[in-house]
Amino acid sequence: MRSMSTLTRADLADAINRKLGLSRSESLGMVESILSHVSEALTDGENVKISGFGTFLLRDKTERVGRNPKTGVEVPITSRRVLTFRASQMLKDRIAGK
Repeated sequence: MRSMSTLTRADLADAINRKLGLSRSESLGMVESILSHVSEALTDGENVKISGFGTFLLRDKTERVGRNPKTGVEVPITSRRVLTFRASQMLKDRIAGK
């Protein structure tokens, strides 16, 4: 199995630089612009679908009662908005090696 590593903004910019021949600063600007658009859409309450990759979904969770596992004491968990990611079938197939 592969060692765990992190794909960074700089890695994405380097890939754009190599494939498209843009300067490093232009490549990094493109990465920042894309991430900014995605962040703004999510902040505005929109889901973001990237075809062939997956969908970032916002879900509103209601308030509920949880339990402290150590003490067993019931604790209220406040309502909140969470971000989830659902991979596309194409991405799932690539990961599985199909």
